[in-house]
Amino acid sequence: MPAFAPFRALRYAPGADLDAVLAPPYDVLSDSDIAALKARDPHNITHIDVPAGGDLSRPGRAAAPAPGCDPYSRAARTLRRWLAEGVLVRDPAASYTVYRMAFTDATGAAREVAGVLGGLEVVDQGAGGVLPHERTTPKAVSDRLDLTRATSANLSPVWGLSLATGLTEALAAPGEPMGEVAVDGATHRVERVADPDRVAQITGILASDDVLIADGHHRYAVSRTYRDEVRAATGRGDTAAEFTLAFVGQMAEDQLSVEAIHRLYSGVGWDELRAALGACFDFEPMPSGVTPTTLAQMVADSRLVLLRPDGRAEWLAPKPAAFAGVRALDGAYLEHALAPLAGGAGSGSGLRVSYQHGLAQMLDAVGSYTAGVLIRPTSLAEIRRTAREGLLMPPKSTFFTPKLRTGFVIRPTGVGEFG
Repeated sequence: MPAFAPFRALRYAPGADLDAVLAPPYDVLSDSDIAALKARDPHNITHIDVPAGGDLSRPGRAAAPAPGCDPYSRAARTLRRWLAEGVLVRDPAASYTVYRMAFTDATGAAREVAGVLGGLEVVDQGAGGVLPHERTTPKAVSDRLDLTRATSANLSPVWGLSLATGLTEALAAPGEPMGEVAVDGATHRVERVADPDRVAQITGILASDDVLIADGHHRYAVSRTYRDEVRAATGRGDTAAEFTLAFVGQMAEDQLSVEAIHRLYSGVGWDELRAALGACFDFEPMPSGVTPTTLAQMVADSRLVLLRPDGRAEWLAPKPAAFAGVRALDGAYLEHALAPLAGGAGSGSGLRVSYQHGLAQMLDAVGSYTAGVLIRPTSLAEIRRTAREGLLMPPKSTFFTPKLRTGFVIRPTGVGEFG
């Protein structure tokens, strides 16, 4: 089972305007989002977390900083300066941070997620203990790795789900209040827990069963590479680089909100795409078009939705026996149905798939593609079964909401500046 450990966190000093200095995760920010956050406050966390001006791994971004520009060293200097000036302060002792999110999900249900920020052990791929739950898409990781090397810190947490029981109850009592923000209809609240008995209780629960990575597979992979570099440089296997910053909550039906990540297709024509889908799905008219209630109707009626570039839509109803032997996941259904359209490895031709969260965003984007398909959210029961059976879902099968705010806690790696 994986180890989970408290650490001496870096935090914004008491009295900081957290609403002005915190930010969403780097990988959901557009260039305009980043510019707005940096302009909002000179101490916004994006000045450190996104020093190059954007996530360099995203399509259309430069693969490396401009010659002569080193944004990662700049981020490290900024981090050191903020510590020297008292913008950031370091906890006097190792602690956990309880992170609570209260919100209303897409169905209108009120939810509260409770998890804990700490150091999650970095284990080798396939070693068990920390489990992936879906295949990942190819993605450059040099940006996050260079930032971790330069700053000697974990800035954005991996989101993990513990398969152990008892964590929710262990987190129920409040800790020392450390800040709260309300954004996009969700309240984010953090509390410090330093009491040795309570720290030991949380540590024991999380050491009793596997942790499933819900969000942040690439961040965890970067932590593995960074750990190996530190081992090679120091000859040691006991530094803080053996762990990475993680938010871990219990896999609880009443807490978690999982939304779908829809599909956008290009590289083939409309008729060709529709014919391939027609081998496995029946098409049914949708006279009223797509509305927010469509997503709930998809779940109730066990159907998907095919979107034309002009936004017109029709139902996709799986044909009887068309998916015999295929996992009961919409992403797996679509991979199976559209496999004949995929080009060979390195061919540069054939069907290409992109991913988009949100109905409004899908309707805005589909005009630039051959077609889009709305899929249903993956159930927690299926996520749990996948973990227990050691299987992987198709890429982009789940979207956990709300997103954690970056900047509540920074975790030093114990290498360099903060060792």
